[in-house]
Amino acid sequence: MMSQPQIQHYTTEAEYLAFENDGEIRHEYVDGQIYAMAGASDKHNRVTMNVGFHLRRQTRGTHCTTYLSDMKLRLDSGRYFYYPDVMLCCDPDDNIGGYYREQPCIIVEVASPSTVSTDRREKLRNYQRIPSLRYYLLISPEHVQVDYYQRNANNQWEKAALDTGEVLAIRCGDSTLQLTLEDIYEDMGFFLQ
Repeated sequence: MMSQPQIQHYTTEAEYLAFENDGEIRHEYVDGQIYAMAGASDKHNRVTMNVGFHLRRQTRGTHCTTYLSDMKLRLDSGRYFYYPDVMLCCDPDDNIGGYYREQPCIIVEVASPSTVSTDRREKLRNYQRIPSLRYYLLISPEHVQVDYYQRNANNQWEKAALDTGEVLAIRCGDSTLQLTLEDIYEDMGFFLQ
């Protein structure tokens, strides 16, 4: 016996936000469809915290705010809502007090086997359309690998990999921040003295 095709319900932005703000499980929203998010591993959490800590430490006393994975990012007039692992926002008028941000200058995704293809295709494409975004970092929690995309002075995106000993100088708002592989993987046993 064959199963019957099911009609897919299109969820509006307002329905998603009402559902999401009342729920205990986080969901991303992609063009009318809602997707539950899985939990994260110990290594994933440690990398996320390391990056968030180093960005926050360097932006104290500025109007930049570092968000970890519980702040939503709204894209394309509400067509997409994602939960980046780390987001740095430096626009003081970017929906302060709300449940999402729209104008980050840095987005970091810590890849997992279940998200890496989405992070490298769908999210990369959508994130690069954000006018305020300067950097998008994709980090592996399982081994030392950080790929990053940065917008150059001609508004084009360039891709590179962060190397051992290299300092990634990140210009965001009025701040110039620095991030290294050693910062990202601090206390994780990847680097021996």
